[in-house]
Amino acid sequence: MKKKKSNIKTIIRQIVREEVAMAIKEVITELKQPIKSQPKPQKKIVEKKSYSNNSVLNDVLNETAQDDGWKTMGDGEFTSDRMNELVGGQYGDMMNTSPQQQVPSSDPMSQFLNKDYSEVLKKSEEKSKMKQRR
Repeated sequence: MKKKKSNIKTIIRQIVREEVAMAIKEVITELKQPIKSQPKPQKKIVEKKSYSNNSVLNDVLNETAQDDGWKTMGDGEFTSDRMNELVGGQYGDMMNTSPQQQVPSSDPMSQFLNKDYSEVLKKSEEKSKMKQRR
């Protein structure tokens, strides 16, 4: 009985060694194969535009213009159809808000802001014309 157990153990060891050796050979052959890299798309050669007098800023803006990744940031291209997503948080409730408080007309700031300045403007225009004639 002991002999049968030891024979089975040796047979199992031999089978395991053979299987491990085959697996190692497969892994080694996979590692030796060159990695197939995906071809990188060639960038279009675009004429550099001058957006500003700052050369660094121009370089960055030209790089951004060449790279089309910015067009689809945020789950797709932003067009006028998606404008509400862009400004919705800022201006969405503007029409639904309650009217602003009315400032009493006796308030000095209200008087200053609501004053008719047409006469002052006419006088300043007259003075500027007089200076130009000299």
